[in-house]
Amino acid sequence: MTHRIRTARSAPLVALVVSSSPVIAQDPAADVRALAEHPTVVSAFETIEAMDEQTIADLIELTQIPAPPFGEEARGLVYAEWLREAGADSVWIDDEGNVIALRRGRGGPQGEASDGERRVIGYSGHLDTVFPADLDVTVQQRGDTLFAPGIGDDTRGLVAVLAVLRALERSNLETQADVLFIGTVGEEGVGDLRGMKHLFRDGADPIHTWIDIDGTGLGRIVNKGLGSHRFRVTFRGPGGHSWGAFGLASPAHALGRAIRHFQDVADTLTRSGPRTSYNVGRIGGGTSVNSIPFEAWMEVDMRSESEESLERIDAAFRAAVARALEEENALRRDGPAIDVEVDQIGDRPSGEVADDHPLVLRAEAVMRQFRAVPALVRSSTDSNIPIALGIPAVTIGSGGIGGGAHSPDEWWINRDGHLGIQAGLLLLVTEAGLAEPVP
Repeated sequence: MTHRIRTARSAPLVALVVSSSPVIAQDPAADVRALAEHPTVVSAFETIEAMDEQTIADLIELTQIPAPPFGEEARGLVYAEWLREAGADSVWIDDEGNVIALRRGRGGPQGEASDGERRVIGYSGHLDTVFPADLDVTVQQRGDTLFAPGIGDDTRGLVAVLAVLRALERSNLETQADVLFIGTVGEEGVGDLRGMKHLFRDGADPIHTWIDIDGTGLGRIVNKGLGSHRFRVTFRGPGGHSWGAFGLASPAHALGRAIRHFQDVADTLTRSGPRTSYNVGRIGGGTSVNSIPFEAWMEVDMRSESEESLERIDAAFRAAVARALEEENALRRDGPAIDVEVDQIGDRPSGEVADDHPLVLRAEAVMRQFRAVPALVRSSTDSNIPIALGIPAVTIGSGGIGGGAHSPDEWWINRDGHLGIQAGLLLLVTEAGLAEPVP
């Protein structure tokens, strides 16, 4: 009897709170308002509105390039070319598949990090969708609504990032800090934030602030990362005929026991304390109704606001699997024992950026500038990684309105969609600093 456990490729990150820095703007709203009224920023806003038709055409074209988990390459190549055409100083695709475009800053107080190095702002959307490569992703328009899998999550975010780069270039708006315009890979599902883990790996070039564009609408600000653990559990045995080999230990029966034992404990752990969830999302195995399966598997997701609660439900899950294996083997009347393999296929860290951190205060002020009601929320996005590392990060929406995310009937409406792009540009410039243009 064996019981093998394999963890995810990346080492777990420790959750923490990104505290407010000692230097906070006295009046973020006044600072944001003054910047929004600066002639160069106003010009960039007007450019975004003028580009709206092109932005929608880009959204349709990019949506129709499939980008399943671990299959983002085709979309990434097109996106890299668009960033290059938009005027980035340099564009490349890294070893993990992230598409990165550098726009150099001109220096100044906001262009210098605490260690004297150039300050770098990451501004991103994610390339991947949750959908398989063979799903039809043709965009259908009915009235004012665009329907297609992935159109809002996060293809709209990608074109919003691209539109900001174009607006900066066309309006000659220079920043003090360097800005990286990025299309990341691996944000969804079993991608396990692999693009972000690569960008923020030990020894990588530093990114000092992260602004993520994911989801639609205007006003929602993700400054708290929702941590999660995900597993694929596989019970294996010899298998055999349901009559002729009756008495063998069954991987399917063990799987059922594991689910039951896990839920019995997980239910008690999720009724009080920090919000925590669990879900058996997929199960499979077996070859026919009259065969004892040689394999049965499940994929399990658990999430929590608290790293401690997440570790607690994780331990309960592992204990339930071990107990199910032992009980099923104890019942066998013939044949060898079955075994189990527990693969951790996801490890997303949690953490928080303090509500009074300058980045958060500026994001709230930006939303109010556009007459949106800011809402600070917790979610699982690319920002989880920098937040867990103590790097200021927020995720905001891309504008317009949308729904049906992660379903084939996903939709998006261009209802004042330009406002989301303008808000993103304004937040970026508040962080990167406005510089005098080069003559």
